[in-house]
Amino acid sequence: MQALNENGATGSLPLLETDVLRTFVAIAESGSFTRAARQVFRTPSAVSMQIKRLEETLGRSVFVREARHVRLTPEGESLLSYARRLLKLNEEAVTQFLAPAIEGTVRFGTPDDVGTRILPGVLSQFARTHPAVQVDVVVGRSTEAIRLLDAGELDLALMTAGNDGLDDQRGDIVHAEPLVWAGREGGVAAERDPLPLALANHGCSWRTAALAALDRLERRYRVAYSSEHCAGQEAAMLADLAVAPFPLSLVRPPLRRLGEDTGLPSLGDYHVVLVRGAARGPAAEALAGHVVEAFRAKT
Repeated sequence: MQALNENGATGSLPLLETDVLRTFVAIAESGSFTRAARQVFRTPSAVSMQIKRLEETLGRSVFVREARHVRLTPEGESLLSYARRLLKLNEEAVTQFLAPAIEGTVRFGTPDDVGTRILPGVLSQFARTHPAVQVDVVVGRSTEAIRLLDAGELDLALMTAGNDGLDDQRGDIVHAEPLVWAGREGGVAAERDPLPLALANHGCSWRTAALAALDRLERRYRVAYSSEHCAGQEAAMLADLAVAPFPLSLVRPPLRRLGEDTGLPSLGDYHVVLVRGAARGPAAEALAGHVVEAFRAKT
């Protein structure tokens, strides 16, 4: 592609270097030139020079430098989307020609609330880079996924840490976010006594955290609705029949996060953990890499 230069003549547009884009993404995700430098194995001064060269190439500032943090400018936010796509495309091209062909089947377990957030993108990307691999997805409770994983019937599983039989030490934490109280906007469920709750079934970490926090506060409650899936909890909240512990990212209008004015206790963060089976093969490892990248891109 050509563009007019300052003399009105045509010339080639500059190309964005992959190494510079990788550094740019690392800074955007870590919020720090120093942390990004460690990730890309460069000195902080070399990283600064890369970003200076990038900004000169684009004629735009991509970061706002603050005392202890850097943040993206509007132009930087736009570039971040392009940078991630270009790096992914580069990875796909290299994989196509240099990576050994991977075949087989990967058996992947996930809870419905976690899987629906990342699975469409992960499966689409994985199919492009590993077209000979079949992915069998099992959606269900984390406790059931643990049983299947230990029985050798799953290769990988995403689970919510804190469920019965699972802690953060068993796998790799790939996502963390606040667990909050949620209810309908303008609703009155949070004002009732005893407090009506919509919870998942026994063994769910959200349920355990909520009940323990209410017990410590000595707040009266009753379990008004139970559901295997978070859609059931959401239905009870939408009808203003109950409140529920929910990940912050799942609280969407007409639901809202319930604030301190309701007198409800803090629930802290919850973690999503990726656990690998003992007999996993190369295909499972490849899919695990895509899952980790998908969560990282959402931070």
